[in-house]
Amino acid sequence: MWNEFQFQVDPETAASPELLRTAAATHAGISEVEISHVQILKRSIDARQRQVKVNLKVKIFSKENYIEEVIELPDYPNVSSSEEVVIIGAGPAGMFAALRCIELGKKPILLERGKMVRDRRRDLRAINIEHVVNEDSNYCFGEGGAGTYSDGKLYTRSKKRGDVDRILRLLVAFGASRDIMVDAHPHIGTNKLPEIIESVRECILAQGGEIRFNARVTDLMLDSNQIKGVMLQNGDKMESTKVILATGHSARDIFELLHTKGIQIEAKPFALGVRVEHPQELIDTIQYKCDVRGPYLPPSPYSLVKQVDGRGVYSFCMCPGGITAPCATSPGEVVTNGWSPSKRDQSTANSGIVVELRVEDFKDYAQFGPLAGVEFQKAIEQRAWKMGGETQRVPAQRLMDFIDKTRSSDIPKTSYVPGTTSVEMSEVLPSLIHRALRGGFKQFESSMKGYLTNEAVVHAPESRTSSPVRIPRDRETLEHIQVKGLYPCGEGAGYAGGIISAAIDGEKCAEHAVK
Repeated sequence: MWNEFQFQVDPETAASPELLRTAAATHAGISEVEISHVQILKRSIDARQRQVKVNLKVKIFSKENYIEEVIELPDYPNVSSSEEVVIIGAGPAGMFAALRCIELGKKPILLERGKMVRDRRRDLRAINIEHVVNEDSNYCFGEGGAGTYSDGKLYTRSKKRGDVDRILRLLVAFGASRDIMVDAHPHIGTNKLPEIIESVRECILAQGGEIRFNARVTDLMLDSNQIKGVMLQNGDKMESTKVILATGHSARDIFELLHTKGIQIEAKPFALGVRVEHPQELIDTIQYKCDVRGPYLPPSPYSLVKQVDGRGVYSFCMCPGGITAPCATSPGEVVTNGWSPSKRDQSTANSGIVVELRVEDFKDYAQFGPLAGVEFQKAIEQRAWKMGGETQRVPAQRLMDFIDKTRSSDIPKTSYVPGTTSVEMSEVLPSLIHRALRGGFKQFESSMKGYLTNEAVVHAPESRTSSPVRIPRDRETLEHIQVKGLYPCGEGAGYAGGIISAAIDGEKCAEHAVK
């Protein structure tokens, strides 16, 4: 028999099976010898008080042998001779759409403009070391999408959109740690994700699906209001009456293609700001209220949300023990993002700090219609590139100097490999964003004493938080409201915000496509 309990323990007890067994016996009111196993179901850290605690939800097994559940993949059929569904983009939305197609007996043809996950590394090195951007292979484009080399955080608030546990279980079956099913903020890590992505690819191919790399889509083939297939950059045609469009939030050429062909898209709100890097030791000291982080505590994250002049200013994609990375997708622009390895063992912590933007904020770009937000992004990214000496060197400023609007006399070495250029950020960021960030940082200090320090460095811009475009679709069928058989999907279409929600949306679009 077994029973579930929820209780708090100290970090050492949470990390020790022996100590946890003792604590579980106390909370269950039974003898330790009666317990055969304590299974942790959910785990989160409560650092609100000076003594940090770990919240646990556990299942206590007594008087029986515990056998750990084996998490396996579904019994995928072979679909090599089945009806085909074309999927554009091999990020989480596209890959999970492909898996769901196979599960439902259809053959996915997965088209990815970039390279295989391992081959992407050479192009990431070229950005970091040589300041050369490959438009089809970078931190955003390539097998696995943006999440593969930009952290692999799995936390989502989209629990009402679909079965989050199903996606987590699939990731475990493909090689992820079972901890992602337990931790409140699950994380795989950039060093672990490539192997998992390769396992997904091998599964798709083994079951008869097809994947084509270096296959950039340049046109959609239409017959009246029905999709008939796609045209690739090399001239190949891929015919299908069912196409899932899962190209991610940075595929500007796809947005422009849709607009040019008269396929409806619309500008949507998004957020834009900077990426701030602190010493991880400082964040630990603030969050854990200690001089030195204990051996049983992970590097601390933080989450901040404030209102400045009626706008949200908030942390985004916070990476404890992480790296600030160059994420441009075209020459002539600078973009930042962040990632952490699985152990989150780097000496720095970084987070996007971004400002809520509304469609009316893009009025200076109204001539671009629904692409106004895209042009707003571009203008800032291109300005940053010019101020960095037309390289991938990022405009930077110490945090207190940012508040005081003073150009920093020097910039300490940060984790951003291409290097930094000292600037006054009001020359990079629009006044609306610059003013809101300054107000937000001042308010952050009231929540995290010590956050405002010149040890922290501001990098700009953090501009790819989400898609600046929504591709409207029918709520019932998930097809584009104009084009039958075209399924806008995931982050790029404006219907997801991270790996898990994109994967859920990919599965949903696949289910509708194969009905």
